[in-house]
Amino acid sequence: MENNNIKNTNNFGIVEWFRPGDYTAVEKAITDFKLLGVTHVRTGISWADWYRQGTAEWYDWLFEQLSQVVEILPCFLYTPPSIGEAEKVSSPPKNLKAYADFVDVMITKYGEDFEWVELWNEPNNIIEYDFTMDTSWLKFSEMIGNAAYWAKHRGKKTVLGGMSPIDPNWLQTMAERGVLQYIDAVGIHGFPQTFDQQWTSWDDKLTAVKEVLKRNDINCELWITEAGFSTWQYDEVKQYEEFKKALTIGADRVYWYGLNDLDPQFATIGGFHLDNREYHFGLKKYDGTPKLLYRLLAMGGISEIHSHDYISKQYTVAQNTEKYTLITGGAGFIGTNLAARLLGEGKRVMVYDNLSRPGSEQNLQWLKSEFGDNLIIQVADIREKIILEECVKNAEQVFHFSAQVAVTSSLTNPTHDFEVNIQGTFNILEAIRKSAHQPPMVFTSTNKVYGDLFDLGLTTDETRYQPEDDYFRKNGISEQRALDFHSPYGCSKGSADQYVLDYSRSYGLKTAVFRMSCIYGPHQFGNEDQGWVAHFLIQALEGKPITIYGDGKQVRDILFVEDLVNAFLLAQKNIDKITGTAFNIGGGAKNTVSLVEILSLIRHKTRKDMDISFDEWRTGDQQYYVSDTSAFTKATGWKQKYSVTEGVTALTDWLYESRGVKAKPEVALNTLAV
Repeated sequence: MENNNIKNTNNFGIVEWFRPGDYTAVEKAITDFKLLGVTHVRTGISWADWYRQGTAEWYDWLFEQLSQVVEILPCFLYTPPSIGEAEKVSSPPKNLKAYADFVDVMITKYGEDFEWVELWNEPNNIIEYDFTMDTSWLKFSEMIGNAAYWAKHRGKKTVLGGMSPIDPNWLQTMAERGVLQYIDAVGIHGFPQTFDQQWTSWDDKLTAVKEVLKRNDINCELWITEAGFSTWQYDEVKQYEEFKKALTIGADRVYWYGLNDLDPQFATIGGFHLDNREYHFGLKKYDGTPKLLYRLLAMGGISEIHSHDYISKQYTVAQNTEKYTLITGGAGFIGTNLAARLLGEGKRVMVYDNLSRPGSEQNLQWLKSEFGDNLIIQVADIREKIILEECVKNAEQVFHFSAQVAVTSSLTNPTHDFEVNIQGTFNILEAIRKSAHQPPMVFTSTNKVYGDLFDLGLTTDETRYQPEDDYFRKNGISEQRALDFHSPYGCSKGSADQYVLDYSRSYGLKTAVFRMSCIYGPHQFGNEDQGWVAHFLIQALEGKPITIYGDGKQVRDILFVEDLVNAFLLAQKNIDKITGTAFNIGGGAKNTVSLVEILSLIRHKTRKDMDISFDEWRTGDQQYYVSDTSAFTKATGWKQKYSVTEGVTALTDWLYESRGVKAKPEVALNTLAV
């Protein structure tokens, strides 16, 4: 039976194949290995590439760099087509001894950098070794047997290339051919719920292999030389769960595939995008964004990986008739604060979140520790329609916060932005429409639906832009402003905004839209793309540089999150009156600040000198946006309670407290010179 005890944290490794000449990828990987505490790396050494110009110099550098930080398991594979029985890398070589000669050369040149050698990769996978040219396995057995014998003669330990699929009958053939007498570890590969759809359990697989070894009186180790889970369907939690299972089944060593998603512009060994599952096995996305498993490993390392068992894919409340508030994106900054308020009032809350945003797993852990069983956790993606529909069934009210939240990210990956913001919102609307009770929903839109606002006519002084028209200075932008979507993010949020309003008109759903300005407060893990008030504070506290895009005079009305939570509760209380309406929500004209002004305030609060630089304006950035919130105030009686200074102080205090650091005395508040 699989259990929760990691057998040996020192025997965890990563599989990472490097494209010859990609020095930058290796340097980045080494940084990741150090951060994650990785001590073993399995990497491919291509026999076929060895004879290409520059490859020897590449491997000279690669072995030297990797051996300084990890124990290397080189996997020697791929026949040079020119010496194969057929002109392809999966062919047996014409001279079977040539493979052993290549392994000998590698040991001579690089043997000081590794203890073990792996002989081929997935030999019973026809893509890796064309066994139709060797149906009796006699050629493979001679080739590997020669190499294993000679490697042991040279003082190395040997790993038989990992089976994929795990086939005890094939392993029995290797025993009968005499290969295993020279093998110190048998490798197996497994990809449960990705490629191995008929998977039973790791225990069953290991037991079957051990029976072959016992029957043939073979005493060797059993390694998982490659295990992984593809997140091609956005399921990062399942990747985490499969990782834990692979670690706990008692293999002598486990290598997880892999560190990075594959570059989508290149073909895999199986072909160019013939199977998109191949491209999404990494702990990080191709653009470098850490997935959930990477972030959890970075938090506590391999020894603490089971401390996050509150994160589970399992849906457990389908038969529970007790009602709850459903918050999609509920482990984000805004969702966490709303959930905490409701849970603090003794109400049941379901947090629905895929935990893709850094910091969300920390927020979820905090909510669980603070509020216990009243919190229902559903880890899932907003694009998983079936799960979403089930979660709506017992929801008495819905707050829809799940979103791709950055203009910059929408520009680099507009497809993802479209799928999450438009398709995701459509999914929750359809789930509500199809439900028996159709719970009311509040949706968070954005001020970006109003475009760049260049037509306002702006003036400038030393620290900020302001409208020429005194009306806009005193009141801000109202909902009467024409919609003008800029950037893919503006288009996706604006489209979702209109869908939410139209489902009220067309289907009678009780919906309201908040077109929000800049929100800030505790539990916000901001970055330079989104959540800039928290980002500036975090950078200042950590002594890291801050980049301002534009001249820093752009103005926003900023709203402390507690005031926003009050607005949410008033919206649901008054949903019958405000249904089908969009409201501008922000700090309003009394809570405006420019970037350089907020930096001055942060310096005052933290007593930190800041390294500030400037860069070009970014697409879709507004030089001035201030919300006219009078419509929502008139409809519900809502008013902002926190001033900019009070809100920034509260956020600063939370950041100090969450880091266990004492705040320093404040310095005089003067305009920051930049």
